[in-house]
Amino acid sequence: MNRPNWDEYFLTLAKVIRTRSTCMRRQVGAVLTKDNRILTTGYNGPPRGLAHCKDREGGCLRDKMNVKSGQRDELCRAIHAEANTIIQAALHGVATDGSTLYCTTSPCNICAKLLIGAGVRRIVTIESYPADLALEMLQEAKVDMIQIPSVQMPEL
Repeated sequence: MNRPNWDEYFLTLAKVIRTRSTCMRRQVGAVLTKDNRILTTGYNGPPRGLAHCKDREGGCLRDKMNVKSGQRDELCRAIHAEANTIIQAALHGVATDGSTLYCTTSPCNICAKLLIGAGVRRIVTIESYPADLALEMLQEAKVDMIQIPSVQMPEL
């Protein structure tokens, strides 16, 4: 058995975490870490206590309106996985400055702003999301972005 490096390890966890997502369009998982220790986790879904899109009449508004991926994020009922890691940190009094985010997908424009504001210094993803402004802002804020598309789930 090959032992994964830290990036592979945390990205594998993010892949497992995304299985909790209730989004009808894209399941995303995230792990916020610092010094190779897990701070918080998150996946995309509605705010605590609210109905999931699949359980609501009409389902996903963005699907209903034929909104393309990467556009009109404000219409999404879900809180994104990245934002949920920050929310969990706030709820539990966990400092995020200088942290690393591992996420199955690169952040949207809104999440990029939140991550910059939260002091995240490094983001490692598996796949990209169509958000050029997010990448531009992350680069301007000197947040290291790394994409590792070949992370495989280990056999158990």
